[in-house]
Amino acid sequence: MPVNDLLAKNPGAKPAVLPLNLIGSEWTVGDGSVTREIRNPADQKEVVAAVKEASLAQVDAACNAAAKAFPAWAATPAPDRARVLFNYHDLLSKHFDEIAKLLVKENGKLISEARGSVRRGIDVVEYATGIPQQIMGKTHPNVSRNVDSYDLCEPLGVCVGIPPFNFPAMIPMWMMPIAVACGNPFILKPAEKAPLCGTRLVELFVEAGAPAGVISVVQGGREVSERLIDNAHVKAITFVGSSAVAKSVYQRASAAGKRVQALGGGKNHLLVMPDADLEQSIPALVASCYGCAGQRCLAGSVVVAIGDKAQQDKVVDAFVKGARDLKLGDGLDESTSLCPVVNPESKQRIESFIEKGVKEGAKLVLDGRNAKAAGRPDGCFVGATVFDHVTPEMEIQKAEIFGPVVTVLRAKDINEAIDLANKSEFGNSASLFSTSGKAARIFRERIQCGMLGVNLGVPAPMSMFSFGGWKNSLYGDTHVFGTEGVRFYTKKKVVTERWFGAEAPKDGWV
Repeated sequence: MPVNDLLAKNPGAKPAVLPLNLIGSEWTVGDGSVTREIRNPADQKEVVAAVKEASLAQVDAACNAAAKAFPAWAATPAPDRARVLFNYHDLLSKHFDEIAKLLVKENGKLISEARGSVRRGIDVVEYATGIPQQIMGKTHPNVSRNVDSYDLCEPLGVCVGIPPFNFPAMIPMWMMPIAVACGNPFILKPAEKAPLCGTRLVELFVEAGAPAGVISVVQGGREVSERLIDNAHVKAITFVGSSAVAKSVYQRASAAGKRVQALGGGKNHLLVMPDADLEQSIPALVASCYGCAGQRCLAGSVVVAIGDKAQQDKVVDAFVKGARDLKLGDGLDESTSLCPVVNPESKQRIESFIEKGVKEGAKLVLDGRNAKAAGRPDGCFVGATVFDHVTPEMEIQKAEIFGPVVTVLRAKDINEAIDLANKSEFGNSASLFSTSGKAARIFRERIQCGMLGVNLGVPAPMSMFSFGGWKNSLYGDTHVFGTEGVRFYTKKKVVTERWFGAEAPKDGWV
């Protein structure tokens, strides 16, 4: 039964457990030992759903069903697989607002942010509809006399996706469409903090025509994830989350001979040159740092003010003013400009970092602790926070706080600013704000990150490119979606052949 139908039938404070596992063709309630309540981040009194984890036996059953479905789906012509993706694209577009609102309910994002993330996910589905062209091989006739060579692009087998809570719709759509289009069955393990969007996406995939076992969903936490990684049928795992867990997933999966891409966190630096157009740059800086309440791996979390003290102060003052003007509130309120964080544990962890920054001696210019949102006394709100005069050795500068907390570094010139940014253990993204082409070129050549922006606060690649960082922001060899996504979900087979009796004449064909 669709997620929204179940929610509609259980509008009270204690909804029934939702049957959110799809194994083969059967939707079933998890029979694991853990049941989680999903509460509205803007109002913790509102229980949105209750989800019971799958048991390990159910995880194995999902893997078995996917493995059983693999031969027939791999043999399905790529244009026919693409037609399922076209249907899926149409259904996602039809249910666009429904998915965005469900996302706000379980994650807390602003409705504008939710819509934007769903749209970017649909873009990847659109890219995947072109799979017949994406998996075409190359042919080289007569590589040696009367010998021809060509390569084939074939699916891997059962693939698993483990997305994070912060983009519960977009990131599953980074994974599922390309994996399935390439001929692989796919098992989604949604984030335990925000499982409803992912489950709804799977429902729509089934409605689009995905055969039984080609798309599955199992609910759970670490134990379920590890069972999926360890299952012998599973050939590839895509994970997005914190760097510590990404490293663990990569080590566990690669040790078992699996193909794995594990994307971690970031400490993304926004470098502001003295010649930057502040009138246009400050809104982009603020949106980068405080969009999604800072709960995204491309969030700007460090502002580097470049120049002499007067120029640095000008940037910091303008940024603090922009941050102070943000309005906390429910994500469904169109007037809100800063959403809640996902749950009380995240709020507590973020506020503990603020306290740590104070103890470390950073200057707390804007304090988001004890922030209140009008009409929402039970929400998980942390206000915009800014620390100035931060040093690279401070924990608040080194750690990924994953909240609306920004540290300010000061640098005399672009080279010092780049040196400061490159000290980070992360290398997800960085952006430069400047009107100088010279500065932009220096930045592009010297910065040690996988995704760069110039006068853009969130340099997220479009679907035809690929998403991924450097250093501890990525474990594995390939980025997600785009051409590297297709490469990740396929393997190459090279054929070299000669046909006796069809040899070309010594002087060639006429």
